[in-house]
Amino acid sequence: MSKITIEKLNLFYGETQALKNISLNVHENEILGIIGPANSGKSSLLRALNRLYEIDYARIAGKIMLDGKNIFNIPINELRRRVGLIFATPVVLPGTIYKNMSYGPKLHQRIKKQDLDNIVTRALKAANLWDEVKDRLDDSASTLSGGQQQRLCIARTLAMNPEVIMMDEPCSGLDPVSTAKIEATMFALKSDYTFILVTNNTKQAARTADRTAFFLSGELVEFDKTEKVFTHPDDQRTDDYIRGRFG
Repeated sequence: MSKITIEKLNLFYGETQALKNISLNVHENEILGIIGPANSGKSSLLRALNRLYEIDYARIAGKIMLDGKNIFNIPINELRRRVGLIFATPVVLPGTIYKNMSYGPKLHQRIKKQDLDNIVTRALKAANLWDEVKDRLDDSASTLSGGQQQRLCIARTLAMNPEVIMMDEPCSGLDPVSTAKIEATMFALKSDYTFILVTNNTKQAARTADRTAFFLSGELVEFDKTEKVFTHPDDQRTDDYIRGRFG
């Protein structure tokens, strides 16, 4: 079942075209990997899916559907709650770990302290972080390691009860142990959420993604099951990129 359907999507920053006639679908409860070299349109695709591109004064043409509904007919705050985006560099809010976790839910609804505590605990557990911070909730979020801060960002997104979690190079600069914890979190949550993972690490895509899309210069070159893309790609450019001949 398709969670997101994209049809003939084009995105422009001024006169520069970042996405060129992209059509693909994202299945519910899958991890979709998106690979490609720099400036291939990967991050632009994510920014299109929750309309974050609008703050860049970009413009698009084409169709994006979420559960069969045009995203432009969904209120922007609702859309960005349902389709969360986690950036390459963790962005923690000033203040405590608890404040970081509670800010979003408190912003969107009036909520009792006990209910808020339950949301914070549940989200931190889901992000595989609770055991490491349960006794540190009053500590500054900036005291966490890079990998912990990234998992805090995942937990903060989960606290908003999203449906789709987009991750833009979430493991760049992290050590292998932190990377493994984030990947384990994705696997554990896949039955409840849909993931779109942009990564420059082809090995990570091969490990984690159910299907993989290869982007090059704003075009979708190849899109198929991950095993097929990595072992028997249809396009020579895909094979060249995966084997490190360019990029």
